Amino acid sequence: MRDMQSWLDSYSGDHQNPTNQRLHWLCVPPIVWSVIALLWTIPVPASFARPGAWAVLVMVLAFYWYWKHSRRLAAALLITFAVLGLLTNFLFVELGVASLRWLAIGVFVIAWVGQFIGHKFEGRRPSFLTDLSYLLIGPAWLMAKLLHKMGFKHAV
Repeated sequence: MRDMQSWLDSYSGDHQNPTNQRLHWLCVPPIVWSVIALLWTIPVPASFARPGAWAVLVMVLAFYWYWKHSRRLAAALLITFAVLGLLTNFLFVELGVASLRWLAIGVFVIAWVGQFIGHKFEGRRPSFLTDLSYLLIGPAWLMAKLLHKMGFKHAV
């Protein structure tokens, strides 16, 4: 099993261009939110759970994956998931299922276009095209950078 630092180092190697890095800062968080929001809109039988159960399940599974690789990053990402879950629940209540779904689809598409534009500047294919695990590394890479900027010298 690879350790988190090797994942992050590999991901960093594919993200050297400053424009690509800025686009990742702008696009990865909305992609994460849009996936949560889309999962939130999947119907859940009322006798089973409340709306958002599928999103919460996926966040728990992602948290578990992060926890196995880096407890510090997992804790920071858990806080992020909680904030995004609260935001999504608020939007679910305010907008309703259909509007939330359309908003999430729009954000998802626009943010992924931004990601691919960034990789045009980079001159490299996105990392996830070689290994789908990199879809989880993008948010962790940004979180590690954020923690480092906040003074945590060993974010991993």
